[in-house]
Amino acid sequence: MSVWGARNRGRGRRLDRAEPADRMQLAAASAMLILGIAVLFPTPADAQASPSEDWQFRAAIYGYLPSVGGSSAFPSSGTSIDVSADAIISSLKFVFMGTFEAQRGSWGGFTDVLYVDLGQSKSGTRDLMIGGSQIPQGITADASLDIEGWLWTLAGQYEALSTPIANLDVFAGTRLLSLKEKFDWAFSADVGPFVGTGRQGISQETLENLDGIVGIKGRLIGPGHRWFVPYYFDVGTGDSQFTWQGVLGIGYALGWGEVIAAWRYVDYDFKTGTIIESLDLNGPGVAIAFRW
Repeated sequence: MSVWGARNRGRGRRLDRAEPADRMQLAAASAMLILGIAVLFPTPADAQASPSEDWQFRAAIYGYLPSVGGSSAFPSSGTSIDVSADAIISSLKFVFMGTFEAQRGSWGGFTDVLYVDLGQSKSGTRDLMIGGSQIPQGITADASLDIEGWLWTLAGQYEALSTPIANLDVFAGTRLLSLKEKFDWAFSADVGPFVGTGRQGISQETLENLDGIVGIKGRLIGPGHRWFVPYYFDVGTGDSQFTWQGVLGIGYALGWGEVIAAWRYVDYDFKTGTIIESLDLNGPGVAIAFRW
């Protein structure tokens, strides 16, 4: 199963941020809910005939057109320049995504890889802050922000429900985020600690982030077992303060595989003191999946 939906087993802008304590309570409650689903739903043996003991595989490649949000505080000259990604970036340079799933009986696993390269320049902007304060009236900046990163999910899964109209897997695993941000700026006049040649500069920051995640995924199957609604949801924490990801879409099953259109949202809140404070990716995608 990828984030675009479970296998067809033979049937065909930035959110308000909660306080850290609230986010941890939400993560704990979500994990308990997700794990409780496996107990509340009938096992595959109760829902239908025993699943096949043969290995089954599924692979997908897909295109994704996300917008980016989040904030960073780049240090310079004894203070920081605060940048909101969505105030600068509105273009996508390159993206690659792929997923692979293996299943035998009720147990299996999946991996999902996402690479994004986003960036843009903006002239005459005032959408920057210096040390938490808005830049003074009459001063603007030319700014350029580039974000490059890998998002790799690896998880084991258990089929908690399988019926002719729906299936559901519960899973647990890890998600690795490797992120690099590069910021160039040039103020139009002296401001605060940025005077003379110091009115312009460049800063680059990197982040390696590993989180444990738990979640659910699956699909609802329509009449005729051709149309279906894939869904995916996970929550996690670790190096991050809190992270979550959700996908919802619609798909059509063919003899050789499936075609799926979906909306994907990925959200990260990083821990206090991290220069890259938050990040979210949000947008539509189209996938072509093959199974054998």
